[in-house]
Amino acid sequence: MGLQLIDRHHCHLCEEAAFYLRELGADFETVDVDGDPELVRAYGMRVPVLLREGEVLMEGRFDRTSLRTVLAT
Repeated sequence: MGLQLIDRHHCHLCEEAAFYLRELGADFETVDVDGDPELVRAYGMRVPVLLREGEVLMEGRFDRTSLRTVLAT
């Protein structure tokens, strides 16, 4: 499964998170939270949410430093 970015269309925080992930060379897939009722229940307004193998690594506003640290673990 790897990294998944749970996002929402027209979400500036989600766009920023995806930008940082690409900038850091992370291999990830995006999943639209609104496309799955189960994801809406689980994450709703918490997007963006970064998952690795289903485990939440980060949520909300991402910054380069924290993201780099999380990806290194």
